[in-house]
Amino acid sequence: MWLVTSQKNGASALNIKRVLGLGSYQTAWAWLHKMRRAMVRPGRERLTGSIEVDETYIGGPEEGHFGRGAEKKVLVAIAAEVRGKGLGRIRLRRVDDASAKSLVPFVGDSVELGATVRTDGWSGYSSLKEQGFDHQVINIKQSGQQAHELLPRVHLAVTHLKRWLGGTLQGGVQADQLEYYLDEFTFRFNRRKSKARGLLFHRLVQQAVVTEPAPYRSLIANPKPKGSQLIT
Repeated sequence: MWLVTSQKNGASALNIKRVLGLGSYQTAWAWLHKMRRAMVRPGRERLTGSIEVDETYIGGPEEGHFGRGAEKKVLVAIAAEVRGKGLGRIRLRRVDDASAKSLVPFVGDSVELGATVRTDGWSGYSSLKEQGFDHQVINIKQSGQQAHELLPRVHLAVTHLKRWLGGTLQGGVQADQLEYYLDEFTFRFNRRKSKARGLLFHRLVQQAVVTEPAPYRSLIANPKPKGSQLIT
């Protein structure tokens, strides 16, 4: 746990195997996934204030498909707190698609009712006002600006996420396990300003002792979505 939390960008299973002298990659992989399941604090507070919400696809180039039309990539919804000109806490979730059925529950689980939610004009967000949010719609096409200029915080978080997946993890993430990697990234990102790495270790230990056991069989139990391979 100390090795994983003391490194700013975390560690891959191969790195853990080498540093600890483990004989099995599977052991290192399983240890990391057990820890990832302890990185979500039960009953954690929802995001507050003004929140940017958007989605991004994780995966390599897909010929003939772009943006929300992609077929084989994995869609991830993201919410990011606006803190002045800066970025506060984030929430991430893998979602099935960009429909209201997928996106509205994500916002409801991640953001306090009554908060201001900023999105683009995608129809999947159209019912947020009815759900009790102050929904601010940004028409990107009419604005004459780029999406990353109008929703800068979610795009910044996405940039860091993709850099982490492709850097520390070398793109070696299976689509069916992505949710747990998102949990680790959120755990780290929301504590990025902590001056003492020991606080991350302390928090992970606290959460680990109240997390249900995760035998190896349960770690690999989820079937891979059709057509999904390594996310690169």
